[in-house]
Amino acid sequence: MQEDLAKHLEIIQSIITRMATNSFLLKGWTVTLTAALFALAAKDSNLRFVLVALLPAMSFWGLDAYYLRQERLFRNLYDGLRLTAKEDVQKVEPFTLSTGKYEHDVQGWFRTLWSRTVIALHGIVVGAVLLVIVIFCFIK
Repeated sequence: MQEDLAKHLEIIQSIITRMATNSFLLKGWTVTLTAALFALAAKDSNLRFVLVALLPAMSFWGLDAYYLRQERLFRNLYDGLRLTAKEDVQKVEPFTLSTGKYEHDVQGWFRTLWSRTVIALHGIVVGAVLLVIVIFCFIK
């Protein structure tokens, strides 16, 4: 039974790692795409590129919040299994990945959008895009 529990925890840890990696990659893509679209907008003095930059910035913000929420759910599942007493391990469904039991312990997706770890980058990027749009409107 202990071997099964250790393997179960290992599987959950790999999911947590994958969620964190996805979040990291989204942050990189957000900066890269926004910078590229800003460069195109500056080169051609075209507001459309800045407006288009808003779409990936907002989309990646939402996806990052989704992955962070999933990561938190799986961390709670991991902790719940890890703290299960030896005699109660047999009561746990083997290799379950259901996080439904922890939904009430983790903020919802919308609240996660505004968490410090997500808003720190994505809020600044979206704010920068909006600022550039305003500047473009006043220049012309």
